Amino acid sequence: MFTESKLRRDFLKGAGTGLAGTALAATVGQGTAAASTPEPKPTSFNVRAFGAAGDGKSLDTMAVNKAITVAAAAGGGTVQFPAGSYLCRSIRLMSNVDLYFDQGSTVIAADPSAPGEIDCYDLAEPTNWPDYQDYGHCHWHNSLFWGEEIHDIAILGPGLIWGKGLSKGYGPGPVAEHPGVGNKAIALKNCHNVILRDFAILHGGHFGILATGVDNLTIDNLRVDTNRDGMDVDCCRNVRISNCYVNSPWDDGICLKSCYGLGWAKPTEFVTIANCYVSGCFVEGTLLDGTYKRFDGKEHIPHTGRIKFGTESNGGFRNITISNCVFEGCQGLALESVDGALLEDITITNISMRDIISAPIFLRLGARMRGPANTPVGTLKRVVISNLVCSNCVPGLGSIIAGIPGHSIEDVTISHVQIYHQGGGTKEEAALEPKEMEKAYPEPTQFGHMPSHGFYVRHAQGIRFDDVEIVAAKPDLRPAFVLDDVRDADFFRIRVPREPDTPVFALRNVENLAIHMCKSVPDTELPKAEKAVL
Repeated sequence: MFTESKLRRDFLKGAGTGLAGTALAATVGQGTAAASTPEPKPTSFNVRAFGAAGDGKSLDTMAVNKAITVAAAAGGGTVQFPAGSYLCRSIRLMSNVDLYFDQGSTVIAADPSAPGEIDCYDLAEPTNWPDYQDYGHCHWHNSLFWGEEIHDIAILGPGLIWGKGLSKGYGPGPVAEHPGVGNKAIALKNCHNVILRDFAILHGGHFGILATGVDNLTIDNLRVDTNRDGMDVDCCRNVRISNCYVNSPWDDGICLKSCYGLGWAKPTEFVTIANCYVSGCFVEGTLLDGTYKRFDGKEHIPHTGRIKFGTESNGGFRNITISNCVFEGCQGLALESVDGALLEDITITNISMRDIISAPIFLRLGARMRGPANTPVGTLKRVVISNLVCSNCVPGLGSIIAGIPGHSIEDVTISHVQIYHQGGGTKEEAALEPKEMEKAYPEPTQFGHMPSHGFYVRHAQGIRFDDVEIVAAKPDLRPAFVLDDVRDADFFRIRVPREPDTPVFALRNVENLAIHMCKSVPDTELPKAEKAVL
C-alpha cells in the first residue's frame, strides 16, 4: 500500500523531472530555431550605397532607381537620402517602399536630357482623352517622381525637392510636350495608401503634386513654394490635407479636381483640408527661406494662390470639409462645377483672408462641358460657409454666387462672415448687368466689375445669409446685395453701410424673400418681386 506521504513524494519527483524536461526541450528548441533562422533582411537602403554621388553635378537617377528596386524586391523598406544634392530625372516609385529625405538633402530635377541619353525623363504615356483636360493632367510618367498602380508608399522629409529643370507647361523654358522633358515634381495615378509628409517643394513645374485616382491619401506638413499649381488632388477618395504652407503666385495653391484623365468620371470625395496657409504674393522661394519678399509690381503676377474646386469637374466633388485655413495676397475660395459634375455636401469654416485680389467667395455652376458629348449640366448644392473674415479685399467684384438659366445653385448657407473691402464703387457700376458667360472658363473676373459690393446672387434657390457684415473703406454707391432670378432667400442680421440714395438690396425676378433684423432695412417678406430695391 502507498502511504499518503509516499504519493506526495513521487508526485513532486515526477513534476520536477517534467519541468526540467520541458525546460531542456525549450532550450534545445530555441537553439534549433536560432540555428535555422535566416539573416534579417535590411529595411533601410542608402542611395549612396548604390552609387549616388549627391554632389549636385553627377546624375544620380540610376542609382536612386536601383535602390528603390532592391528595396521592393526585399519586400519593402525605406530608401534614404543623406545630406547632399542629388541630380535626377525620372524616379520610379514602387509599392511598399518609402523615401526619406534627411535634413540637408535636396533632390534636384535635372535639365531635360539630350536625345538618345539613357538617363532621361520617362516619356509621357499615351492617352485616349487629350481633349478633356490640359496636357499636364493627361500624363504622369514625365515627372521627377512618379508612381502608377502602386500602394503603401510614403515620401517623408525634412529635405527638399527642387524642380529646377521641370517645365511649367507654358512660357519660356523646356516645352512639356517634347520627349525627355519633365513636367511635374510628384505624379501619382491609381494608387492607394499614400503619405506625403514633412518635406518641401521649390519650383515644382506644372504641378508640385498631381495625385489622380489616389485613395487613402495623406498630405501633411508640406512647404510648397512654386511657379504654378502647388498640389492638385484629382479623382481621389479619402484624402487628408493638413498643416501645409503653399505659395503659388501663378496658379492655384490647393486645388481639388475631377478630370477625365482616367477615362471615366470619378468624383473627388471624402476630403478634409485643415490648418493650411495659401498665398500668391511672395517671390518664389521666399516662403521657404523665411524672407517673404513681395513682388515689386514691375511685372504682371496673377497672385492666384487660392483653395479651389475645379476647373476640371467631370466627376464632381462631394462630402468635403475645409477648416482653419488662411489666405494671403491671393484669390478667394472658388467652388466650380462647369463640366457636368455634381458639387454637393461641402462645409467650409474658420477661414481668415487678407489682401484678396478677387471675389472672397465664388460659387459657379456653368456649362463649359469639356467632356464626353451629351453630358448634362451639373449641380451645385448644399454648401455651408461660416466663420469667415476677409480684410482689404479689392472693391470691383464682391462675392459671387452664379448659376445659369434653367440650372440654379441650391441650398447655400453663409453665416458669421465679415468682409472689409476698399470701396469706391460707382452708380454706373451699380447699373451693370453681367453677361451670362455659361460656356466661359470660370473665374470671378469673367463678368467684369459687378453691380454689387457685397454679394451678387443669380440663378439660385434656397439661399440663406445669417450674421453677415460688409464694410467699405470708401463710400460705395452699389447695393450690397443684388439678387437676380432667386427663389427662397432668407437674410437675417445683415449689417452693411448705407449711402444716400443707394439701396441695400436690388431685386429682379425674386420669389419668397425674407429679411429680418437687418440694419437699415425694415423686416420684409416678399412673395414676389419683378424689380425692386430695398
